[in-house]
Amino acid sequence: MTRAVIFDLDGTLIDSAPDIHAAANRLMAAHGFAGFTPEETRAFIGHGVPHFIACCLRARDADATGDLHRQLVGEFEAGYKTAVWLTEVYPGVADALERLAGMGFALGICTNKPVAPARAVLAHLGLDVFFSVVIGGDSCPARKPDPAPLTAAVTGLGATRVLYVGDSEIDAETSVRAGLPFALYTQGYRKTPVAEIPHQTAFSDFDALPDFAAGLLP
Repeated sequence: MTRAVIFDLDGTLIDSAPDIHAAANRLMAAHGFAGFTPEETRAFIGHGVPHFIACCLRARDADATGDLHRQLVGEFEAGYKTAVWLTEVYPGVADALERLAGMGFALGICTNKPVAPARAVLAHLGLDVFFSVVIGGDSCPARKPDPAPLTAAVTGLGATRVLYVGDSEIDAETSVRAGLPFALYTQGYRKTPVAEIPHQTAFSDFDALPDFAAGLLP
């Protein structure tokens, strides 16, 4: 029976908010809109690029459903593939991944970030070697919190016992809908108090994750 740990990406393994903020402001400026603060763009993260761009447009009183939205989504996704230079790995992530792999866990990614930028940033940060399966926001017809992407990651890993790790309400809902236990990383992009998010464990230090996973999935 294969044990696996599947991770969200932005806000869970990596702090990509600075790159996303910079890319959004470049795009908005190119179309004559005022930029955003880092806190504003951080609040838009989590549901995938179309939702993110819709939030940006609504915040500037622009149409978030028509041709402009489609154009900006395409332009953002094109530039997003190289938006890696301001992104950092959260402390302890690499060591935790090495420990989990050494304990025999299969490792995967399930993120609402498009799969090409997800793979690009993983490679840039040297984390790609850990993950045999990467499911992005455009890998399935639906995005999280629909459980289909997470189920696809589970199937791709051939796993029978799985822990999902994420940082947000979206990740928690996805895990619940997929019927999987959830570990909440509390230093990411969540907008809700920890106590109000369904989880089996909450942690702020990645050093704690391998032991929890081993205890949950012996």
